[in-house]
Amino acid sequence: MDQIKTPFRGIAEDIRGRALLYKQDWNDGIRSGFRILAPTTYIFFASALPVIAFGEQVSRDTDGSLSSVETLASTAICGIIHSILGGQPLLILGVAEPTIMMYTYLYNFAKGRSDLGRELFLAWAGWVCVWTALMLFLLAIFNACDIINRFTRIAGEIFGMLITVLFIQQAIKKYRRGHSRPSTYSKTNTIGVVNEFRIPKGEDPNEEKYQFQWLYVNGLLSIIFSFGLLYTALKSRKARSWMHGTGSCRSFIADYGVPLMVVLWTALSFSVPSQVPSGVPRRLYSPLTWNSKSVYHWTVIKDMGNVPPAYIFAALIPGLMIAGLYFFDHSVASQMAQQKEFNLKKPSAYHHDMLLLGFMTLLCGMLGLPPSNGVLPQAPMHTKSLATLKRQLIRKKMVKTAKESIKQKATNSEIFYNMQDVFIEMESTQLTKSVGKELENLKEAVMKAENKEANRKKNGPGTFDPGQLIDPHLPVRVNEQRVSNLLQSLLVAGAVFAIPLIKKIPTSVLAGYFAYMAIDSLPGNQFWERFLLLFITPQRQYKVKEGVHASYVDMVPFKSIACFTLFQLAYLILCFGVTWIPIAGILFPLPFFILIGIRQYILPKFFQPHHLRELDAAEYEEVIVARASHPLGLSAEDVESTYLGDTEVGMDLSDGEILDELTTSRGEVKRRTLTFGEEKHPQERY
Repeated sequence: MDQIKTPFRGIAEDIRGRALLYKQDWNDGIRSGFRILAPTTYIFFASALPVIAFGEQVSRDTDGSLSSVETLASTAICGIIHSILGGQPLLILGVAEPTIMMYTYLYNFAKGRSDLGRELFLAWAGWVCVWTALMLFLLAIFNACDIINRFTRIAGEIFGMLITVLFIQQAIKKYRRGHSRPSTYSKTNTIGVVNEFRIPKGEDPNEEKYQFQWLYVNGLLSIIFSFGLLYTALKSRKARSWMHGTGSCRSFIADYGVPLMVVLWTALSFSVPSQVPSGVPRRLYSPLTWNSKSVYHWTVIKDMGNVPPAYIFAALIPGLMIAGLYFFDHSVASQMAQQKEFNLKKPSAYHHDMLLLGFMTLLCGMLGLPPSNGVLPQAPMHTKSLATLKRQLIRKKMVKTAKESIKQKATNSEIFYNMQDVFIEMESTQLTKSVGKELENLKEAVMKAENKEANRKKNGPGTFDPGQLIDPHLPVRVNEQRVSNLLQSLLVAGAVFAIPLIKKIPTSVLAGYFAYMAIDSLPGNQFWERFLLLFITPQRQYKVKEGVHASYVDMVPFKSIACFTLFQLAYLILCFGVTWIPIAGILFPLPFFILIGIRQYILPKFFQPHHLRELDAAEYEEVIVARASHPLGLSAEDVESTYLGDTEVGMDLSDGEILDELTTSRGEVKRRTLTFGEEKHPQERY
């Protein structure tokens, strides 16, 4: 209730906090020079490819009313506005899968009504955006972002798994109940390996390319291209951990391998023999930017007055659903972009960004574009790409310096300042005051160490375990600025005019890309990891605890883990089932709002509070086990070096490789803890 009593409080605080740093946001980006181009191009490809894929999906599902032109235009316009006026410039905006789903439901509703129809679909969607914007304004004004932490990990994981299932469905699907089929209004090729063996609806079956033998060839080629793209994209994504090649080469492949694989398999699709008829393999269809189909939506606002009043008020229902969806999705993406482990120095601006999202949603609706919002994993990927992390090398030298100081019987204060000197030297910075502030937590931990009885007994008076204290307090540096977001948005705008090139991509390659997005999102999702854990027999579970594993494996009984996972699985099936309802499917965000109440009031009655905290933890925590008797003869220091990052200065280890190891696929930073386990008895190893 305090939020309602003080309207505009959050917006005012956000504007005051960011206005003082606005000039610095631009200066920091400009001073980076050409170095800013690497994260810019990296995040451009990470943003553009999904938007193109979603554009082809919505083109099919709306009979060509929307296409890649509109999804790219929305992403570019909203990205430019947010990079200039947004409170958190690290946040990346784009048209996302939930938006495509909502617009598909809106189209299916509109086309079945004679007083709306396909002709007024975009005008009615514009009214939906008006209601959505109004809701977002109210949420921002009354400080609703203060309660975003009510959406805990359980909601985020189920939502992520739902999107994964929908991506897989897009990769293999044939048309399903409640979704539109191509009509005479549009010409569009269908995405999905199964559809490649079928004649698209509305096409002439007498054409040569639709004869059985060529239809079969098209299907076989689609399997080759889709699985080829999937395999090579997944492999290139892990290039930084390859044993072969130089560090710069591996980093280049890891950063740009996925778009390069799209280009590669598109090029290979043109290597088919000349005897193969045109149209095999099938390629994307999208109207050119300057075609009448693409120009119409810019004047949709003129048709909004033709929508019957009853439907204007009915638009409140989907508007409410989309507002809730954006409130959740946008805020979580912003949270992930500014996790505390990234050590950002500038304040957040959740309320201001929510208000700005309302204005951008209103603008998109009036222009006939699907709105953009904060997207995962692009938002934390952007922050990660701007991070400069020499954690391993700095840690190695700081620990070494601390141990040398301990041998010389230095005081804790002297030990800390010796480590600070190393940090300043390794970071090559002259901002000593800033460094002192960054290492303030480490200094406090060092000073408190000598007062701990356990450390005095173990190491002697005035000493401590430097590695144990340094790890949680060693900062990451991120170049917080607006230039990279603006430049990548301008590149997306340029892609709008590259439609003739985009149309050369085979639909089967795009199907493979949907499968890649689905599979790549699974690692780091604890719901998925716990689901796999259910299939491990009790006699083999010790294998999980011997390796790097989530902290809940040690803290929570297996029965509780299984029950919690089965509840999530049942809820996922429920949410997926809602998406199958032809018209009422527009309510699919509703179960996620209901989940807040279930998590707060029902689940605590079935699970112990400390078990629930572990299973639904705010942070991703992993445990690393070091054994006194390692099967490969490694000591505890060797294991710590392998997983926590002690590396020699001459080793070929890039910042990107380190950050890949420290983050999940959705950009969540891992917290790692080193523990010392005991060997299992031989008879337990079956």
